[in-house]
Amino acid sequence: MTAAPTILLHREEIRALVSPVDCIAAVEAAFREHARGEGPAPAVLGLHAAEGGFHVKAAVLRLGRLYFAAKLNANFPANPGRYGLPTIQGVVALADGENGRLLALLDSGEITRLRTGAATAVAARHLARPDSGVVTVFGCGRQSLAQVECLSQVLPLRRMYAYDRDGACARELARAAAETLGLESTAVDQAEAFERARESDVVVTCTPARRAFLGPAHVRAGTFVAAVGADDAAKQEIEPALLAASTVVGDVLAQCVAIGDLHHAIASGAMRREDVHAELAEVVAGRKPGRTRRDEIIVFDSTGTALEDVAAAALAYERALAGGRGLAFDFAGPVEATGSGNTTG
Repeated sequence: MTAAPTILLHREEIRALVSPVDCIAAVEAAFREHARGEGPAPAVLGLHAAEGGFHVKAAVLRLGRLYFAAKLNANFPANPGRYGLPTIQGVVALADGENGRLLALLDSGEITRLRTGAATAVAARHLARPDSGVVTVFGCGRQSLAQVECLSQVLPLRRMYAYDRDGACARELARAAAETLGLESTAVDQAEAFERARESDVVVTCTPARRAFLGPAHVRAGTFVAAVGADDAAKQEIEPALLAASTVVGDVLAQCVAIGDLHHAIASGAMRREDVHAELAEVVAGRKPGRTRRDEIIVFDSTGTALEDVAAAALAYERALAGGRGLAFDFAGPVEATGSGNTTG
């Protein structure tokens, strides 16, 4: 029996196959499955380069069938301005967890964009006040609209404030959020961003910052903070004092301790690992409570886990296979276009 070829999926195909609401459901299911504790822990490897870095994230997860995914991401923040290239470039390799067959290769930028926004939405569903209507976003790169799109699926958002060191990026996010989501959206400067954060129900940080900028003075009681940008040990967005004063939930605790904002809080002595309330999987599965008080400040330390990559990639692959989307490729030799999965869609 000849094995089916590998499917190659580019960015626009993934976007057509997987909506934000679909990805949120898939990511939540992945965290719930992870809470069962029956598979190996997700793994991460990071390497620094002069102007950026590379990381590999991998996980195995049973989602109807057993899937393995490994994502190679290159993250070079200066790329858009210097080379006209995306900040994040790479590939997700999806394999059959039972026999190792390579099922698909997918654009990692789109998978990362979708699943990171979805993870924030899953966390917000359990950790934000359910009537949250105002969000302030720090960092308006490609990830930012996905954050707001996904949050709008689980919260009754009505207003957004956007800040970026590049004012044009903030204005573009405000325009897109107004046009696509119907939000009252305003681009603000740094001083106003901190003022608006103090009035917001949700604060999202998705920047490449290497020094903390959001502290206790910038959020009010009851705020949900999604700390998205710190995905290696050199990055930091949240002041240790804010983490110490908040209920902290991490996506994967071991990873947060090693590379997240939590890493800096522990290194500074402001927190201990034991002070962390829960992993997101524990909250999703009902093993630990989510929000328990309206005045509780909750920080979600989102370092980005391969559990999310498996969920998004598997969903895109299954839909591509069912719909005959993607380009079929066989590393052993040419593939003849003979039907489903062998077309460019």
